Amino acid sequence: MSFIYNYAFPDEEKELCELEMRSFFGFDTELSTLESSVKIEPSRSPFIRGRMDVILEGEQIEDLIEQVKKIELAGSTFKVMYVKVAGPDKVDFKERRRFEREVGLHIPGEPELVNPDVLFGIMNVNERWVFGEYHSSEAVWLNHQQKPHSYSTSLSTRVARAVANIAVPDPSGVKAIDPCCGIGTVVVEALSMGIDIVASDVNPLILPGTRENIAHFGYETKVTFKDIRKVTGSYDVAIIDMPYNLCSVITPEEQLEMLQSTYNFADKVVIVTIEPIDSIIGNAGFEIADRCVVRKGNFEREIIVCKK
Repeated sequence: MSFIYNYAFPDEEKELCELEMRSFFGFDTELSTLESSVKIEPSRSPFIRGRMDVILEGEQIEDLIEQVKKIELAGSTFKVMYVKVAGPDKVDFKERRRFEREVGLHIPGEPELVNPDVLFGIMNVNERWVFGEYHSSEAVWLNHQQKPHSYSTSLSTRVARAVANIAVPDPSGVKAIDPCCGIGTVVVEALSMGIDIVASDVNPLILPGTRENIAHFGYETKVTFKDIRKVTGSYDVAIIDMPYNLCSVITPEEQLEMLQSTYNFADKVVIVTIEPIDSIIGNAGFEIADRCVVRKGNFEREIIVCKK
């Protein structure tokens, strides 16, 4: 089956969105839609607005109208929505409503505009018309902004959610760790997506707040007081937001020690940094597989994906 995702993102997070696309699907696109055989829950991404599971397609809207006559809903109510796609060929409001009516009138079943059992979408994308069940995204990350404890230097929940997806695009069987978890922003996002992740930090003063943040949203995981250089075990991936605030200034030598330690317990690491650390990554034994820059005003963060 083919799945079509429609995207929206602020300009300063365009590169981050594209890196997340590459992590999910193996490629990115400059368009506001992406088509793939890979099925992703749309609420996982802070950039995906929805996913269409393509059922029917044709060269003209009339082709869809003929095909929808054979749909079987088994008593379920339905609604048809024209999915807007950014681009030069915009369709105005009246035209969208007309397409919705023309397609909806030929579906054998009971329409329900407020709370339908099934939401169908129609799109004009990749030079053809498509029709299928449409699944809207829920901004789960937005709710996580209301956590009990936060730091001004913490990642935004949007960026943290994308970083977790970049680190673990498919949670099945993956063990993850955030060994510099801070107040737990990344950990909360990862847990909300079913990622098996544990956390630790060298600062014992923040850990009660980290645990409270996690519990506040009904999640559970192990949060320990531990220096990254003392972490043992084996993990598929580590997520490291490099310390950089006034209370956590670290030297290049300490950064190297951190990444050398990570090399011993993780096969892959996703690093968030405000400083150039390419040479340190190489000296630790990792290779850079992908990267992007996230901007907020004049402030820049780099997200670097590293593998052994």
